[in-house]
Order: sequence, then structure tokens, then C-alpha cells
Amino acid sequence: MAKPISASKMVELLRAEGLKVHEVRNWRTHNRNTKGPWGPANGVMIHHTVTSGTAASVDICYDGYSGLPGPLCHGVIDKKGEVHLVGNGRANHAGLGDSDVLRAVVDESVLPGDNEADTDGNRHFYGFECINLGNGKDPWPEAQKEAIEKVAAAICRHHGWSERSVIGHKEWQPGKQDPRGFTMDGMRKRIADRLGGKDPAPDPRPTPSKPSYVPFPGADFFHLGQKSPIITAMGRRLVAEGCGHYEEGPGPEWTEADRKSYRAWQHKLHFRGRDADGIPGKASWDKLKVPVS
Repeated sequence: MAKPISASKMVELLRAEGLKVHEVRNWRTHNRNTKGPWGPANGVMIHHTVTSGTAASVDICYDGYSGLPGPLCHGVIDKKGEVHLVGNGRANHAGLGDSDVLRAVVDESVLPGDNEADTDGNRHFYGFECINLGNGKDPWPEAQKEAIEKVAAAICRHHGWSERSVIGHKEWQPGKQDPRGFTMDGMRKRIADRLGGKDPAPDPRPTPSKPSYVPFPGADFFHLGQKSPIITAMGRRLVAEGCGHYEEGPGPEWTEADRKSYRAWQHKLHFRGRDADGIPGKASWDKLKVPVS
């Protein structure tokens, strides 16, 4: 679980990466925080604007448009590779996406195919719009691609993430095609090189199949002193669902923090009273979809 980067820190990180940064109007307090939560931060999402021209594109991303108020991202990356910061906090960029993809980003594992739109991405992802028409013909200058690499690497380095925490909008929400014109596998390789890690493994799209989840182990399984990788996997899912109450971890030993986190999950599912005591029950466990590790 990562605390979102502050406005001042974002500027510092991007400039330290060698980027030219423009601060647009009142971007430091420009957000959609009144419409939903912002954080925990889990990854970076790359988009294309389907626009041309720097000034007009930046204005659209700052202001938004009828039916979708701005900011539409946290930053705009122009053709010259310069970054225009337009929002700080929750932004209207990711929309609803696949919870299995979020789980893979949190775990930094191979991405599954995106076939659901059941999870709020605006809460969990930094978003960067890159100026491009998105028609497959508009070129991507090397300076712009290098800036995408640098932006993503700066954020990942700060949070201790690998390149696996960077995805394209098309990998998050069914039907999206952005960014179009380069591959996210190729971009992740560039980010990995910049971070100094080894090359990421190829990210093949697996044949869609039903995920393998841990069956409900029974309520008696969850007691103080119990240790199991199942508890760690459960905790990670609770964090991904925005229900984590961990000061550190989660870890393999059942603690009061696990109980409080699970109680938050039960409340999210509208369980009340004895059904929301923080001890997993089969109905809530099955909905949590704890992956087999």
C-alpha cells in the first residue's frame, strides 16, 4: 500500500529524472477528491490524448469537458518530451477496469486479459496523457517516449515498484486501445533498463481462463498465532480493495490488523453486526477472490 506522492515531491522526482516540468495553473489543488477516494497508489497508467497541439491538449486535460470534468490525468507528456502537470489527487483518467489486472499490478505479476470493468482505477493509478492522435499514424517522437519512460521510472523508483507497476489504459479497461503506436511490453523494458533491473519477462496474453482462488479455509482457521501464506495473500487483496488497516505488511501471521482490515471488507459488502466481526465467512471470502500463491 503506497501513499500518493505529494505535489512538491512529484515535481522534485520528475526534475531529478531530467525532465522539463511545467506547472499548469492551480494543478496542486486541482483534483476530483470530493467525488471519491485517492489512494492507495498502486501503479502508473499511460494514455494517448486523441488530440494534437500542446496548448489545446493541456487545456482539455486540465479542464475536462461536458460530462467528464478535469483533471483528466496527473500530467500531459508533449511531443517534445516535456511534462505539464495538471492535477494532484484523484483524476478522471482510468475509469472502471478489471480487478484481476489491479491484483496483478499490486503483485507485479503477468497481466491477465482485461475482461471486466468492476474496479475504480481513478483511485489506484497515476495517469499520464501523451499527446497523440491515436490513429496508428501519428508518430511518437523518441523524446516523447523517453519522457514516458522517465516519468514512470521516477514514480516506480520512489515507491519501490518495478516496471510491472506500469500499464496502458488498453490493459486496464476492455475496449480501450491507448496508447496506440508502441507496445507496453517495449515500454516496460525501457523502464526496467532505467531502473537498473533485469529485463522483464515477455508478457504474453494468456488464454482467458477462470482464475484459481483459495477455497474458504473455515472460520476457525483465523485466530491469533495462525501463520500461513494464505493470510498474506488475503491481506494483499484487502489492500487492493481499499480495506487495508496495516501499518506494515500484510504478513503471514493473523493479527488484529488483519481482523480490522477484513471487517472493513465485510462493511464494504454491507454486512453488519455479527456478520461483520472481522472473521472471514464463506460468502465474503468467495467475493474477495484470494489467489492461490
